[in-house]
Amino acid sequence: MSKASIASLPLAINCRRRTEHLVLLILTLVALITPFAATSFGAASISTLDVLNVFSHKLFSIGDPVGVKERIIWELRLPRVLLAFIAGAGLSIAGSVLQTVTRNPLADPYLFGISSGASFGAVVALTLFSQSMLWLSLPVGAFIGASLSVLLVLSLCGRNLSTQVERMLLSGVATSFMFGALASLMLYFSSPQAAASVLFWTLGSFAKASWQGLWLPALVVLISLLVILLNKRQIVAMRAGDETAHTLGINVGRLRLSMLLICSLITAILVANCGGIGFIGLMVPHTVRLLFPGRFPLLLTALVGGLFMVWVDVLARTLLSYQELPVGIITSVMGSIFFLFILGGRSAKRF
Repeated sequence: MSKASIASLPLAINCRRRTEHLVLLILTLVALITPFAATSFGAASISTLDVLNVFSHKLFSIGDPVGVKERIIWELRLPRVLLAFIAGAGLSIAGSVLQTVTRNPLADPYLFGISSGASFGAVVALTLFSQSMLWLSLPVGAFIGASLSVLLVLSLCGRNLSTQVERMLLSGVATSFMFGALASLMLYFSSPQAAASVLFWTLGSFAKASWQGLWLPALVVLISLLVILLNKRQIVAMRAGDETAHTLGINVGRLRLSMLLICSLITAILVANCGGIGFIGLMVPHTVRLLFPGRFPLLLTALVGGLFMVWVDVLARTLLSYQELPVGIITSVMGSIFFLFILGGRSAKRF
């Protein structure tokens, strides 16, 4: 490397950081505007002016109530938009951390088997426990299932995780199929009404979003994000390999296990509230890294994931007239194409 290139290196780093901060500011402004725009889409015809009137009336007691439209906006669509943002941000964070600590570019809560494990635990809670206990049994069952999935994948991969990318991927896919089959078995022996409701729920939907149900996923995602940011330097150091991280004084095994459990907790809580939504943790982190290579822009990843999920949900509500598509179907179609694109790129690099 020449002296000129070495001298220009700090300038390039500062320029990249300024660009990242500018993009973060723009995305924050877009995130503030998005609830006003996204709540105007749906089966009922509601204008952006109606949305502004409802927001001003509810938040600042300015203007008059808008009648039925106020209930649709404030009680149905706004909690749905917020839950979609939280889910997209949480799954994107989980995917980014999984890809970093396992050094597996194809890691994702869905492909890693975490989402299927959480879905199985949630299905067990839905079919075996009473409705009055679902507020507790649903997230606990989802977390137990997600944790079992992580432990199973780790036991199948062995110790050298950094050198077993393909084996980890295959272990995650096999674990996902196994928990999916167990969930289908539970549905087979349940009542037709329970099977119909659980089937729609496992495809992923924000239709049951409510103000009361927002606090737990929001709290879990926020606390998990803070914990990950506190360990950001150690997580980034693991990109160079386990041996390099060991020389820097990092307990690699403990850090990896703790991050995997945090990702399991995020996925479990979101699955318990939204159902199975796949490939968000794969698509969003890769897209952000294409814009900022060599960086770990977790806040940008969370914002992009949240905004992406909100507008995918808008697409699910408006694509068909008077009918709603499950969000998981749309993300699976997009994610499978993205997954094949990544696999094609990795195969091309080998030859």
